[in-house]
Amino acid sequence: MAANDGEQRTRRRLSTAERREQLLSVGARLFSESPYDDVWIEQVAEIAGVSRGLLYHYFPTKRDFFAAVVERESERMLRMTAAVPGVPVREQLTAGLDAYLEYVRTHAHGYRAFHRADAAGDQAVRRVYRRALAAQERQILAALAADPEFGALAGQRADTELAVRGWLAFTTAVCLEWLRGGPGLTREQVRDLCARALLGVLTS
Repeated sequence: MAANDGEQRTRRRLSTAERREQLLSVGARLFSESPYDDVWIEQVAEIAGVSRGLLYHYFPTKRDFFAAVVERESERMLRMTAAVPGVPVREQLTAGLDAYLEYVRTHAHGYRAFHRADAAGDQAVRRVYRRALAAQERQILAALAADPEFGALAGQRADTELAVRGWLAFTTAVCLEWLRGGPGLTREQVRDLCARALLGVLTS
């Protein structure tokens, strides 16, 4: 009886929020390892130890499920890299990139899954991904506009928005390569590389 009681405590019923988080974590891993079309919703249910019916209760379609994975990762990134009002961009850049790279390292599956979304054949999923990138872009542009050093300069240049978009693509490529283990850079080296790239674009 005691053993059964212990087993029941171990297998306690998850709350709605905990179950949803569990399913999204499983999905992030699967989508990070395989293309969108190769992931089956039944795999997620099997790994999570739930019925397909319960999974479909949370996410009616695979599109809804993958979109939720992408949105979850986007929200995490935006929270971690949110600008601090009144602090110069140069001072925030190192800390912001440190936070971003820590997120990339600790949530590698989610980060990879997020950036696989643009290659998904489903246009609705791609729209979710592009909205998420646009939110990151707006966050950076707003910080630049409010900055004493870069605000006036950014406002005078027609290419600022494009430059920020290109920097985000550069940073993504660097981070994905870093996660693969090449070219053997430390987190500090990756941070400094990305920081120099943004500052170089803004001051050139």
